[in-house]
Amino acid sequence: MPNPVDHMPAPRRSRTLDTLFEIAIEHGGLFTTKEARDAGVPYTMLSYHTEHGDLERLMQGVYRLTRFPAGRFEDVIAVTLWAGFDCAASHETALAIYGLADALPGQINITTPSRFRGVRDGVIVHYAPLSASEVWQWENVQVTRPERTLADVARRSDPNLVKQAAKEALDSGLTTRRRLAIFLAEQPDQSHIRRIWRLRLPSLNRNRQEP
Repeated sequence: MPNPVDHMPAPRRSRTLDTLFEIAIEHGGLFTTKEARDAGVPYTMLSYHTEHGDLERLMQGVYRLTRFPAGRFEDVIAVTLWAGFDCAASHETALAIYGLADALPGQINITTPSRFRGVRDGVIVHYAPLSASEVWQWENVQVTRPERTLADVARRSDPNLVKQAAKEALDSGLTTRRRLAIFLAEQPDQSHIRRIWRLRLPSLNRNRQEP
């Protein structure tokens, strides 16, 4: 029996691609099967457009619209989408995304607070709490903010790399000494992190709220 999708009118195919474009634009041209399904695009349509060259399947549950050029951090975006929307690129991978300390990690680091148990070659999954205030979009990647990133690498990376990254983050305006001090004040291991950062940070007035 012929597949009805193969005889789909061109306007409907175009509308489907437009729908996927609106989803994918937030992720540099990538999207998940769940996002497509929630937008009313079934898996059969994804298969159809993959066969016709409109889509490329990057990994399980993650596709790229071929009208988008491959992005600089496409592999990182794909991994964060694969791992779930509550995760973020982190640690040395986040340093590389920010262009700090010439970080060139051989593996992709992500942090997730969920019970995600996926395994993939070249991916290191860190399990830790991750609040919405510690994550943002940068270069189309969901990534830990500079303050969280610098704290994470201070706990496990080469101290010289961390010191350089902290200085460059300040020099480039990615963060400020006050924002670092505020973040640091909430960390149980703040003494260790402060020792690794080697930065002079302002004293905080506990009676004054940050604007």
